Amino acid sequence: MTTVTSETRTPEPIPAEALKLGGGARKLMLGLLVVGAGALGAGALSTSFEHFIRSYLTGFAFALSLSLGALFFVILQHLTRAGWSVTVRRMAETMAAATLPLALLFIPIILGASALYPWAGEGHGDLGLSPLKQAWLDPTFFVVRIAVCFGIWILLSRFFLRNSTRQDDSGDPALTAKMQKFAPVAMILYAITVTFFSFDLLMSLDPHWFSTMYGVYYFSGSLLSFFAFVILMVFFLKRSGRLGDAVNVEHYHDLGKQLFAYIVFWAYIAFSQYMLIWYANIPEETQWYLLRQSGGWEVFGMLLLFGHFLLPFLILLPRGIKRRPGMLAAMSFWVLLMHMIDLHWLIAPVASEHGAHGGEPHAYFGLVELLCVAGVTALFTAAVVYKLSGVSLIPVGDPRLPESLAFENH
Repeated sequence: MTTVTSETRTPEPIPAEALKLGGGARKLMLGLLVVGAGALGAGALSTSFEHFIRSYLTGFAFALSLSLGALFFVILQHLTRAGWSVTVRRMAETMAAATLPLALLFIPIILGASALYPWAGEGHGDLGLSPLKQAWLDPTFFVVRIAVCFGIWILLSRFFLRNSTRQDDSGDPALTAKMQKFAPVAMILYAITVTFFSFDLLMSLDPHWFSTMYGVYYFSGSLLSFFAFVILMVFFLKRSGRLGDAVNVEHYHDLGKQLFAYIVFWAYIAFSQYMLIWYANIPEETQWYLLRQSGGWEVFGMLLLFGHFLLPFLILLPRGIKRRPGMLAAMSFWVLLMHMIDLHWLIAPVASEHGAHGGEPHAYFGLVELLCVAGVTALFTAAVVYKLSGVSLIPVGDPRLPESLAFENH
């Protein structure tokens, strides 16, 4: 049971210098930009364009999942009027605001769409798609839908970050009420856009296959990866002395509980989708899994079962582990690694050697995949650092800040 009592623990004043990233933020941002551009450049020069753009898609889907998970977290905190999360919410707000640079990073996918999506290349009319699906998978309509989704995410993230930072100076509780009032509408817009975006970005790689659970699957991975990433952010900011006592072991504990919960949620959605398709045994649906159960891809499936679910589930199950920042950070890094493998398993088999043509698929994972994920994630992190460097690290004007500072788990 979790309670919040201001009498149990008296929060100490937060030093002003602990609320800013400081002068090192600019160097960190420039370093991340160089690393990101260098990694993507090295990946592009070391392989074919087709291989690079598929790997880039994996990296993009990885970084976008972090931002979308953060946006959901921000909306949910206002929707539920949560108090415990105030001191970590600013990090989520800046991660969500990175949807703008991510929109720019989507341009290479548009330019390379014909190498990724069968319906975007020559001969797309010979795929045997229904008239409705063929009309939906029109390259121009695809770009329009993507632009609409990014436009909504950018507006939502700017709305919450702008009002939150305005409250830092004014302390006006009416801004909190304004964000709470808009949160239900924001959540509906979020659910619709993320669902259709995941259909367009990832599920349409195989235009014949479909799953109504696919949007929830990508959503579950987004939340899981967000909590892992924000735990690492808190860990390194705490070690640098930038958060003072604003974040303590109690907040680590709750972040750990969230990470544990979404590990179970991801596994539940993954199993549910597999079980329903296996039970129905419809060829149009089972072929997607059959492709991933041969040619070496079954190894990735087993790795996800044990590495993405069982191992972190068992390690994070004890209460004490979630209250040890070092152990929690290590598990968060592992979860992010497994999330990358999961996205590679979703994306690569369709386009693997002969796999898209019904033959024997050939599993692969190498340096190019790592470079692309690292490159796009570094650029994403640079955008987060840029946003975070211009604001306070915690929402100092939020009326629920004392509640968050006094938060305790019981």
